[in-house]
Amino acid sequence: MPKILPFKAIRPTRDKVSLLASRSYESYTAEERESRLRDNPFSFLQILNPGFKYQKEISGAERYALVKNRYQEFKEDEIFMQDENPCYYFYKIVNRDGLEFHGIVAAASAEDYENNLIKKHENTIEYRENTFKEYLKTVGFNAEAVLLTYPDHSEIAKIITQVMESRAEYEFTTTYRDTHYVWNIDDPIILNKLQSYFAEMGALYIADGHHRTSSSSLLAKELKAENEQHTGDESYNYFMSFLIPESDLKIYEFNRLVKDLNGLTKEEFLIKLDTVYRIENRGVAYYKPSKKHHFSMYLEGEFYSLYLRKNNYTISNALDALDTQILYTTILQPILGIEDMRNDTRLDYADGKKDMVFVRGEVDKGNFKVGFGLLPVTIDEMKQIADEGLTMPPKSTYIEPKLRSGVTIYEF
Repeated sequence: MPKILPFKAIRPTRDKVSLLASRSYESYTAEERESRLRDNPFSFLQILNPGFKYQKEISGAERYALVKNRYQEFKEDEIFMQDENPCYYFYKIVNRDGLEFHGIVAAASAEDYENNLIKKHENTIEYRENTFKEYLKTVGFNAEAVLLTYPDHSEIAKIITQVMESRAEYEFTTTYRDTHYVWNIDDPIILNKLQSYFAEMGALYIADGHHRTSSSSLLAKELKAENEQHTGDESYNYFMSFLIPESDLKIYEFNRLVKDLNGLTKEEFLIKLDTVYRIENRGVAYYKPSKKHHFSMYLEGEFYSLYLRKNNYTISNALDALDTQILYTTILQPILGIEDMRNDTRLDYADGKKDMVFVRGEVDKGNFKVGFGLLPVTIDEMKQIADEGLTMPPKSTYIEPKLRSGVTIYEF
């Protein structure tokens, strides 16, 4: 019985939302960040990078304290407002490719995450968990929602459709050519219906935001231990989430690029591959895989198709059947000598929106020796991994939609 609650968001005034909303901090180049910080005093980046006004890079606890100060300044200047009643925030995105995403921003339970009612499919790094926990504890707000997905539900879909027929509280288009619409709904009938529909679900699944979720869970446990009057209803027991139906989720692959052949010649490498794959040289014609357990490879100006020899490979669980795991256990580790996919500098990734054309370009430029193309992970594969308590290799999925930071903020 997942608990998905409405909350009273801190959010920009209508006249400033398009100026304030920003992509995640890491998605900007240094030049893009600087231009936005220089030219837009309302950008949420001003809060996230408080040292900019002093032309100084600030990190750690000192930065966290200044982030909190800058956030308070935005509130004092009435750039932000707060809804009087708890709301579900209905959110629609139409991206630059014309894809539409419909969902609900709400508060999800940290306890549900601990009890596996909110399931994960990725490993988290303890250092990053604790760093972000300390950040959250200092600043006291969460501005970037965790992306959760739920099985398609006809009654929820009906409510979303009805709400989105009315005039949106926000409607703005970004320079990235995404158009965003937000409705703040506090109708008790709708709130109660949605809360009960989510409570009837067996589980929800994290699509994107594993570190944010685990950090929020750590913080909830820490603040509970520090609070002698803890009741379980405190805002720190929840974290901001964006819930979308499975059919709205868009999953792209991450293709792999490797800088060398681990001391092997091209011929030696292909001979080793032949023990595990049936190989076909496709020449210079662009080629990408057409089915699971099937990869494309680009090496020295030519495309190859690789078909897994299944008599030489045993599948005993959902992870074994995953293409990113198969590529690792049959090629990257035993042949190319890559043990740590997260930290090995010989390995890089290109999300599927860039396609194998990008991979070919990087190899042709000499930046990498070989590239591998995969099909995207499916939602069913992702859920099965989570249901079996397993985790995917790093960079197995690139998932959309990506929400803007600062449009709704959850305080605790």
